[in-house]
Amino acid sequence: MDKINLLDLTLNQLETFFVSIGEPKFRAKQVFRWVHVYGVIDFNSMTDIAKSLQTKLNDIAYICIPEIYSEHVSSDGVIKWVLKVDSLNKIETVFIPEDNRGTLCVSSQVGCALECQFCSTGRQGFNRNLSTGEIISQLWIANKKLRSNYKSDKVITNVVFMGMGEPLANYNNVLNAITIMLDNNAYNLSKRKLTLSTSGVIPGINKLRDDCPVSLAISLHASNDVVRNEIIPLNKKYPIVQLIDTCRSYIKSSPKNYITFEYVMLKGVNDNLEYAKELIDLVQGLPSKFNLIPFNSFPNSGFESSSRNQIVKFQRILQEAGLITTIRKTRGDSIDAACGQLVGNVKDKTKRQEKWGTIKII
Repeated sequence: MDKINLLDLTLNQLETFFVSIGEPKFRAKQVFRWVHVYGVIDFNSMTDIAKSLQTKLNDIAYICIPEIYSEHVSSDGVIKWVLKVDSLNKIETVFIPEDNRGTLCVSSQVGCALECQFCSTGRQGFNRNLSTGEIISQLWIANKKLRSNYKSDKVITNVVFMGMGEPLANYNNVLNAITIMLDNNAYNLSKRKLTLSTSGVIPGINKLRDDCPVSLAISLHASNDVVRNEIIPLNKKYPIVQLIDTCRSYIKSSPKNYITFEYVMLKGVNDNLEYAKELIDLVQGLPSKFNLIPFNSFPNSGFESSSRNQIVKFQRILQEAGLITTIRKTRGDSIDAACGQLVGNVKDKTKRQEKWGTIKII
């Protein structure tokens, strides 16, 4: 039979696997902890595993970690890793250090199945979903690399699904990766510190609410369907009012008492101050936090960032209505690791690159 990548399995799935090969269930937890807590992927180095089991595992299983193609460190401490997930494709994952926390931004797809106009990942087209193992390996690699440079074993405190891809378009693999991240026999993250960002895949939001509600961020970027249809084509399928209603349902199960709305500020597109007033009406009664994001440019984007003055005015209108509103500090833009700049290297199946052109990784 084909060898199985154990990195693809949650603890429950790993227990089922061990029972299926005639081993006691508790062996699964031992191997699981070796991999995710101690960063050991060589079965022969798992010292409390019997030699006979080590031999069996070498015959029928493996643990596959993507190759680090390159590493880039910006002047503000942000680190971007480009990972080679197969012979044709590369993805990117980013670590953002702050005084009181360290956030890892992970990817869920090779490219993106959606086509948001202001996002360089979306312009690169789409190849495939990442497996559970390819998603969780981003955290595994980051932990491994960071522990060699920091004294603390708790460098990564937060994980955000805000890298390449739409997480809810790869629901099962993302859910399994989240389950591993939350497991106290692995990375032991809390649901509050694990955030999934979506462009608004309503069925996926509802499933996540029922299966494993983590902190939710919505890539909103507009206050009405007319504007949002233009910059986020998915809105034609899941209109903005339906999306907000779904958020009202989600918050009843959310580990946080608010929904985060991300709003990239695009000059002359979505930064009219009347749109700020529309946002106030849109989220009336829904506990919300707005994160205003200055647009990070990329080649041939066709967009410009709103001026700092306009962004502050937009923020003030929302704040005066009682909405928590922050302006995101741009981090990692010198290495193309800022919001909306991740591109990896995608063997595009959508022919989107023929329209927009390939954006090279650095």
